[in-house]
Amino acid sequence: MSFVIEEEEVDRLPINVDPEIMSGTPIFEGTRVPVDALLNNLAAGVSLDEFLENFPTVSREQALVVLKVSSDSPREDSSPDYS
Repeated sequence: MSFVIEEEEVDRLPINVDPEIMSGTPIFEGTRVPVDALLNNLAAGVSLDEFLENFPTVSREQALVVLKVSSDSPREDSSPDYS
């Protein structure tokens, strides 16, 4: 699962999107941790504290900003639709 954000919002977030880093996957600024790692871990039942323990290069502040924006943004489910 991922969230959809407007291009102009990216500049205000603590994330980096660079084709030279992780093939352009959105990552937390200053790290190589994909933003989707946070969302997927939380969806799997991992607590925020546990995520931050497992990914110490991501700050709590970065994670909270992304979670705030993701809660306000439409979701994009990458699962195939078999209906």
